[in-house]
Amino acid sequence: MGCLGNVLWFVFGGAVSGLSWCLAGCLWCITVVGIPVGMQCFKFAALSFFPFGKEVQYGGGAGSFLLNIIWLIVSGLPLALEHLALGAALCVTIIGIPFGLQQFKLAKLALMPFGAEVY
Repeated sequence: MGCLGNVLWFVFGGAVSGLSWCLAGCLWCITVVGIPVGMQCFKFAALSFFPFGKEVQYGGGAGSFLLNIIWLIVSGLPLALEHLALGAALCVTIIGIPFGLQQFKLAKLALMPFGAEVY
């Protein structure tokens, strides 16, 4: 079911979500200092393209907290609002609820991506 869910997800909104993460990663990679942040964006773009069957665990320390604050100000809010809007739109129908829940998972990830690990 995870494979079928991922294929349907990619066709009905996952491509847009993943491309948003890729765009954020490209923008962060413009500067040398932002390359680690951009690489994190590309890692989460892969999750955004195919999220079914994967879990996110949050952790980290003070460094992750500081990076999350900078991330939230610069790129996190637009991505989180995009995922929240798409998730709300998908949850209107019963069939779209699993897809909406994946968007909400990605919205939480967009708010605090540093210190998070994908399993």
